[in-house]
Amino acid sequence: MTGKKVFVSGCFDMLHSGHVAFFKEAARYGSVYVGIGSDKTIETLKGRKTFHSDSERLFMVKAIKYVTDAWINSGDGILDFEKDLKEMHPDIFIVNEDGHSPLKESLCKKLDIKYKILKRVPEPGLPSRSTTSLRGEKSNAIPYRIDLAGTWIDQPYVNSVMPGSCITISIEPTQEFNERSGMATSTRKKILELWGPTLPLGHPVKLAKTLFRYDNEPGKKEISGSQDSIGLVVPGLCHFYFSKNTYWPSKITIVDDENILHWLEKHIYMVTLWPREKNYDATGGAQITLENVGKLASAARKCYQSISQKNLKEFGRYVIESFEAQTTLFPNTLNNEINTIINQYRNKVLGWKLSGAGGGGYLILISEEPVENAIRIKIRRKADY
Repeated sequence: MTGKKVFVSGCFDMLHSGHVAFFKEAARYGSVYVGIGSDKTIETLKGRKTFHSDSERLFMVKAIKYVTDAWINSGDGILDFEKDLKEMHPDIFIVNEDGHSPLKESLCKKLDIKYKILKRVPEPGLPSRSTTSLRGEKSNAIPYRIDLAGTWIDQPYVNSVMPGSCITISIEPTQEFNERSGMATSTRKKILELWGPTLPLGHPVKLAKTLFRYDNEPGKKEISGSQDSIGLVVPGLCHFYFSKNTYWPSKITIVDDENILHWLEKHIYMVTLWPREKNYDATGGAQITLENVGKLASAARKCYQSISQKNLKEFGRYVIESFEAQTTLFPNTLNNEINTIINQYRNKVLGWKLSGAGGGGYLILISEEPVENAIRIKIRRKADY
């Protein structure tokens, strides 16, 4: 151990051997100080209550021999540790792969603190552990949804101008994705209300229609687009077409070809940004014109063709075209902070977009080569129904 101070931060809920292995590895770089997310922070970011309270988590973390000291972070949100980090000013801030985000890295650069990302490696002889996998045994396995192209075409105030299609993929909950991240987390909660911790048996399109109706009860002010329900419930990749003035698609194509799904998993990556603000208004200043909607519809159609042909360069190109059409339609979905992150990857990848309607969440990247420290996805496969 060196004389340096090392800072790490996280939830550390359902404490397990993977956490201890992380502390052990971090201790190789210096004395380890741990900032723990409060119960309120975790509920805000993850949309769930903690298994152990923050006081109990603090007690357990402080008892680990690799930890010099620990406390509950004084702030909230994805940078809940910012004030504490500035006050202690450690030599190194260490995160694991799941905990990395450009926002954290940028803060450390600003404060002249070394930023280091550790691989998730279990203690020799012990199984790989994560809180997500442990919660999966006890909680739910409800998938998340990524939209790849055609965002907003499922809303009548857009498809009334011109019909068009969009593309979604249903992904396994390999980790807890943040709330307000554009991955249909609100509709995902409706699944838990309606069916509990597992999806019921039945034809997925029929189940998706049931969920859509439940999610949009009479009198609801803002209608959740049907791509949320379909993208969550229907496995694989979905390409669905909207006629004019419709909430529900007139045609749904389900792609469950293993070669295509494996190809997508190999080339799609995610980078954590930050949750969208509660009062975020994506539709303010909308520019819904025939030209702009036409560009969105055209990009989504070409994107689907490129996926069908497994043409990676074209896939990346049309993901960008769809995203640019989306942000032209709704300028509030993009800001300087997001552009700064995109610019870090602009010359390294083939395509990019924000998860969902924008304003934060995750940056979706299309890349020929593995993207260092990014999240890999696992597409949900077809089940018997």
